[in-house]
Amino acid sequence: MVSKPSQFADPMLPFLSDETVQTAPLSGKLPSYIVDHRQRLRARFMLGGATAIPDYELLELVLFRAIPRRDVKPLARALMDEFGDFNRVISATSPRLRSISGIGDAVVTELKIIEAAAHRMARSKMMRTHVVSSWDALLDYCHTTMAHRETEQFRVLYLDRKNVIIADEEQGKGTVDHVPVYPREVAKRALELNASALILVHNHPSGDPTPSQNDIEMTQQIFNACNALGLSLHDHLIIGKSRELSFRTEGYL
Repeated sequence: MVSKPSQFADPMLPFLSDETVQTAPLSGKLPSYIVDHRQRLRARFMLGGATAIPDYELLELVLFRAIPRRDVKPLARALMDEFGDFNRVISATSPRLRSISGIGDAVVTELKIIEAAAHRMARSKMMRTHVVSSWDALLDYCHTTMAHRETEQFRVLYLDRKNVIIADEEQGKGTVDHVPVYPREVAKRALELNASALILVHNHPSGDPTPSQNDIEMTQQIFNACNALGLSLHDHLIIGKSRELSFRTEGYL
C-alpha cells in the first residue's frame, strides 16, 4: 500500500537539515510574532534597500527562503559570529557552512546562489570595458570573487589592443599559500585569444597581500615570456582581505 503524504508535506523538506525538520512546528505554521517580524523586515528592506538593514538581517532575508518554518534569527547571528560579515558568510566553503548547527543543503544552496549572483554582477560591470576607465570596477570584481577564498586562486585577465578585457580565466587553484602557475601556458593562451596585454590576479587567504619571493619570481617569468612574444604585462594584483597590492605601483614591474 502506498502511504498517504502528510497534509503538511513541503517540497523543501528533503533539502533541509535534520535539525530544521525536527524543530518545525507540527502545525506547519510559524508563531505570529515570527511572521510579523518577517513581514516588517521585508517591508523595511523594500522601502530602504540593503542600506536600511544590517548584515545579520540581510542574512535573515536569505534564510527565510531556505528555512520557511523556523525562527532564523539565532542562525543568522551564529553565522555572523562565525564568519564576521555577510560577504564572508556567502563566500564560506560548503563544508564550513555545514559545520554550523542547523545548516543543511537548503541554506548552503541559497547562500551559494547569492554568491554566484554577486560574482555575475561584478563581472558584468568589468567585462568588455576599458581597464583604465573602469579600474575601480575591476578591483571590486577581484575583491568580490577572491578576497574571502580559503585557498589561493590565480586568474588572468586578457586585454585587446584598446585595453578592453576580452577574457577572464582561472589558471589554477592551490592551497592556503601556493597555487601552481605555468608562464608558458599563460602566454600561449594570450596568443590563442589574440590578446595584446594581460593582468595577473591572485589572492592571499592570509589576508596580507605582500608578495612572496615565489610571487615575484613567477611574475618575472611571465613578464619575460610575454616580452618575448610582444605582449604587455600591465600588472599583477594580489588580493588580500581588505586591500590589494599592485606590482606596478609598488615597483615590482
